[in-house]
Amino acid sequence: MKIDKHDKYIVLGDEKDDVGRFATYLERIVPERYENDNLVIDLLKYEDLTLDDLLMFLKLSNYHRSTKHSFVLVNDRIDVDDVPLEMILVPSLVEAGDIVEMEEIERDLGF
Repeated sequence: MKIDKHDKYIVLGDEKDDVGRFATYLERIVPERYENDNLVIDLLKYEDLTLDDLLMFLKLSNYHRSTKHSFVLVNDRIDVDDVPLEMILVPSLVEAGDIVEMEEIERDLGF
């Protein structure tokens, strides 16, 4: 797994080519290692990613966001309008960082 630490968040990326295994792996390690971090999940390498593939991250997204931390998925192939409202999907890593910043501000203000 590729790990890229930023001031307010950590980007996690898959070094292999199996989105299902990556989702399963993250379900196991995120609660153990990244429970107190804002996370950006880099799925840009998956050019053929489907909505069903993305939905494999729904449970983890709901869990992590319930701990008052950001969980942002990044892929530019899936139409954002098709994604469930409880998931955050953006087309670039820059936009993911912006989302984390905005959510941090909202949490600081008590929203």
